[in-house]
Amino acid sequence: MRVQPVALSPLQALNLVLTSIDAVRNARAQWLLLASIAITGLLLAQLRRALVLESSLGAGSLALLAFGVTFYGSNAVGLMMMDDARGRPAREPRQALADALRLGHRLLGVVACVLLLFGLLLGAVGGLLWAAQLPRVGNAVLTGAVALGVPVLGLGALVMVGVVGPLAAPAVWCGLSVGAVLRLLWRELTRRLPQVVMLSAAVSLLSAAVAGLVSFIVLAGGRMLLALAAWVPGYELAPQSLMAALFGQGLRTAGAAATAPVAAAHTGAGIVFALGLVLPGVVYLRGLCAVYLAVQPPGEPADPGDAPPPADRPAAAPAPAVAPAPEQGAAAAAVQPATPGP
Repeated sequence: MRVQPVALSPLQALNLVLTSIDAVRNARAQWLLLASIAITGLLLAQLRRALVLESSLGAGSLALLAFGVTFYGSNAVGLMMMDDARGRPAREPRQALADALRLGHRLLGVVACVLLLFGLLLGAVGGLLWAAQLPRVGNAVLTGAVALGVPVLGLGALVMVGVVGPLAAPAVWCGLSVGAVLRLLWRELTRRLPQVVMLSAAVSLLSAAVAGLVSFIVLAGGRMLLALAAWVPGYELAPQSLMAALFGQGLRTAGAAATAPVAAAHTGAGIVFALGLVLPGVVYLRGLCAVYLAVQPPGEPADPGDAPPPADRPAAAPAPAVAPAPEQGAAAAAVQPATPGP
């Protein structure tokens, strides 16, 4: 007899989301995300140079490569976060990257299907606006288009941000196929839309709180560093441009005529900016995993053939057969009735 598991209550689901702050302890995932951000930053710098040189082919290749590094790098970190959230041994970064390359196309397929549906919705509302130009029924059609189009399009945007974004990626990280992810999204959309949206908002607020703390650390540290540098004669660090570089605007503020100390300071500021993105990033990815585990019905596993093999977990050996004791064997033989002869 199968026992039907009990779903999590709203408070239990919220507590599961709040435990995502433990992601700051996962050093390997942070280093992998930092490497992805650093490589993406270098590619974006080369992309800017290609745009200045009006090299469309080089710019397109660099843009595609930067997207690939960001997409598959974040998916690899998400796989490691999902292992952490499910209480499983975390896979190695190399294995996580391999699994991300193998499963990432499923997330792109889900996004393409959802965008196609949203495009059809936009086309329907656009058709109503076009029909509003008819001479006799135009005003009535326009009234209906505004009355229906605004809430429908707004609800569609909310679903994209609050349901599709938080659930699609963790579902793929758990091994679900494109069809299974679409069925999951439809089920949560029709059954528990408010709960999923509120949990997604809680993840965003938690990540924003971590980002605020990181911003305070960067701002306070930058101001104190500039105050100390003012007492050291010999060079000028350009305080305004340095503070802008600490918050990711180094490419805009650094000029070609910048001195060597200013260029070195901007390089260090870029490293600080990349480090500042890591902590909110891992907390957010861990929070998405928590949202998925909170709404996923217990006992409903992913598709059997789609889940990646668990890392560093050997298969369980079959239990050895236990031979009956001699006394038990004799007793069983005594209980059995004798077989009559022919």
